[in-house]
Amino acid sequence: MSDASVTLIPDGFAAPRLPGAADPADMTTGTQRAGMAAAQSGAAGVRQLLRDYVTLTKPRIISLLLVTTWAPMVIATRGWPNGWTLLWTMLGGYLMAGGANAINMFMDRDIDAHMPRTKLRPIPSGRMSPGHVLAFGITLGVAAFAVYALLVNLLSAVLAAAGLLYYVFIYTRWLKRTSPQNIVIGGAAGAFPPLVGWAAATGEISLTSVYLFMIVFFWTPPHFWALALVKQKDYGRVGVPMAPNVWGERETMRQMLIYTLILVPLTLGPVTYGGLGPVYGVLALGLGLWFLRDVVVLMRAASFVQPAWKLYRNSLLYLALLFAAMAVDGLVARGAEVSPGVIFVQDPVASASAAGL
Repeated sequence: MSDASVTLIPDGFAAPRLPGAADPADMTTGTQRAGMAAAQSGAAGVRQLLRDYVTLTKPRIISLLLVTTWAPMVIATRGWPNGWTLLWTMLGGYLMAGGANAINMFMDRDIDAHMPRTKLRPIPSGRMSPGHVLAFGITLGVAAFAVYALLVNLLSAVLAAAGLLYYVFIYTRWLKRTSPQNIVIGGAAGAFPPLVGWAAATGEISLTSVYLFMIVFFWTPPHFWALALVKQKDYGRVGVPMAPNVWGERETMRQMLIYTLILVPLTLGPVTYGGLGPVYGVLALGLGLWFLRDVVVLMRAASFVQPAWKLYRNSLLYLALLFAAMAVDGLVARGAEVSPGVIFVQDPVASASAAGL
């Protein structure tokens, strides 16, 4: 990226631009105009526009984030959470994550145009203008904050907004194009949903919710680096310093193993003090050994592409099943007292009153 020029656009963001590439802020090419015209013409255009709005939110990614939001609510309440609270939390979570993803597409529009898996997104394909996508993302984020603050509680609103800002500014704006540690530090943005879910259900941040945050944090590097191994040529083409491009394939795999060896015992941590029970403990151990096996298979493979792709897909299933196991544990322990370990209380006076103090 040392030879990439930087174009400052009116909204104040800086987007590194490939040498000789047209400024993506100028939606003036014939292809772009044709794409936008098609998206706005007739019923087919309306359907395409709606599909593009959904695409901007990255729904497949959000579905996993919502699982990691819902499960902590079940654990925190030791049963099914209040229906309205659950509904508004899930809606707010989708809107906040969708807004973050849309802003991410706005900021990555220059490199998206040069990668096969992203070049058909709404901006590089010319169906939407960068300004429109940015406005859409900000609108979703503001709407999500309002949903949380007015219909759930202020702590969950602040945590959700912090996740969006971290993703946009720490990961996308700063680390993604400057450091192979981008997904390690910046990936913490994806670990905010467990905190949001717990805060939505209780108005608190507890030791268990922090454990859940750390689980997602340590899961993210081996998960994303598996994809980076497969797509390293794409990242190299646009100058994004993902781990395989900087450290090499073998070192990246070694780092994946290290993070997995930390992750597996970490998932068992809440069992040691009663934050989660034996049902979860057994399931978490089995899932962890399965995940570890896939990492070892990748390291031993003569050709890494297929094992890396399999690991990437299985890692998504692993996290979903792990949090589902937490929810099952919470439902099995229905009505049981939640283990202590409160770190932050949104309203200490109200909490003390509720406890009869």
